[in-house]
Amino acid sequence: MEIEPSLKWLLGVCIVIYLIVMYVLGVIAGRKIHDVDDFLVAGRKLPLSLAWMTLLATWFGAGTMLTAADEVRAGGLQRAALDPLGAGTCLILAALFVAGPMWRMNLLTVPDFFRRKFGPTAELISSLIMVPSYFGWIAAQFTALAAVLNLFFDIPLVWGIALVAIVGTGYTLMGGMWSVTMTDAVQISLVLIGLLVLGTVVLSELGGGSPWGGLMRVGQETDPQRLVLIPRSSLSELVGWLGVFVIGALGNLPGQDLMQRVFSSNSQRTAKRACFVAGVMYLLFGAIPLLLALAGNLIFPGDAELNILPALAHSFLHPVVAVIFVVALLSAILSTIDSAILSPASVLAQNLFPRCGDFDPLRSNRFAVLLVSVCSVVLAYVGESAYELLEEAYLLTLVGLFVPMMIGLYSIPKNSAAAIASMLVGTGLWAIHFVMGWESFLQPWTTMTVPLSIAATLGALLAYAAFDPPWRTVWARTNA
Repeated sequence: MEIEPSLKWLLGVCIVIYLIVMYVLGVIAGRKIHDVDDFLVAGRKLPLSLAWMTLLATWFGAGTMLTAADEVRAGGLQRAALDPLGAGTCLILAALFVAGPMWRMNLLTVPDFFRRKFGPTAELISSLIMVPSYFGWIAAQFTALAAVLNLFFDIPLVWGIALVAIVGTGYTLMGGMWSVTMTDAVQISLVLIGLLVLGTVVLSELGGGSPWGGLMRVGQETDPQRLVLIPRSSLSELVGWLGVFVIGALGNLPGQDLMQRVFSSNSQRTAKRACFVAGVMYLLFGAIPLLLALAGNLIFPGDAELNILPALAHSFLHPVVAVIFVVALLSAILSTIDSAILSPASVLAQNLFPRCGDFDPLRSNRFAVLLVSVCSVVLAYVGESAYELLEEAYLLTLVGLFVPMMIGLYSIPKNSAAAIASMLVGTGLWAIHFVMGWESFLQPWTTMTVPLSIAATLGALLAYAAFDPPWRTVWARTNA
């Protein structure tokens, strides 16, 4: 996409000003850091206003703004199963079943939960599962933002990925969770305003001056098959869709990024409400890129390779407004990058590094941030697509940690071997299929297409039950 040199200069200046503001917020946040609690969970002081905004900003990134929109443009609304439908549902489920009991445990990381419930071995295994699961997610954000820089400034992807990593890592190092939260609040505000403006303008253009008319045209002129959200034409398609949806809806419930914001909330009530508000907002605003993707098929019917949201912004927004939207797009991805980097770094510093010796807590957390960023850059250079990296990130925590976490929350565990077996079986099944390149469960040996997400999670559940049968389990009354 060619843009005018004057627009490039304006966009470049706006990005520089934006980054200066973000780093100023990082410096301010750094003054609040006195101990590990401040760095990792913002001193457990986040009010509802900041808690829901940082939750929303954490996930509302490249997956929603770029990848999901382009997927829907290519294959219809069914491609939204992972993001935003699955991710938004995950936040609501967290509000209903997970946020309350997890907040009451006064934890810093999710592996702390596994240590308290199942012992130090379970803590170690959960940490080893969780940390690598974030590399793909972070790499997806690096790749997506580098692609935007390449689109507008012709910066090669190799240099773009490195530049994005340096910027995102920088202000995360300064102030930890306080820095992430303060910048998230600004970033998600820009994102939501930008989406509303772009959606209104594009639909107005499509509808001859009426956004409602544009919406009607999308509904009437789009191929009906592309408007089907949940496939019903065959059982195999439905099961495949459910397999992807489950990855999004359940896969990140054990995620450190989600729980870190729960732990940071100033009360149990705030934690639950923040998850619910963020989930509803995610589904509402996540629908806008999908709608714009369908509108893009009517506006640019012959260009299937186009990144649809930047293309629409360039074509229909006033140059100054288009610049603001691109900055908002960068904000969406950066807000995910800083959160995604901090989460596995927290686990490394709190649950893995102490096993190797005594380290200064704050220094080890900052070193962990750098290490996670470097590993994610390496993975981004490998060249997997953003959607595949995103899906694998959610899948690993689903098959490895979801079952023992939920049973640990709602029962009184008596056998740590059950949790360990569940983690190893779920992760082992995933690893075998990943190495062999099998996309469905036991792909070469069965005619049925069973999603690995469902099969491996059921395998993890059976492994847990083998060591701790449900009729012997003491179920706890937990007020979520």
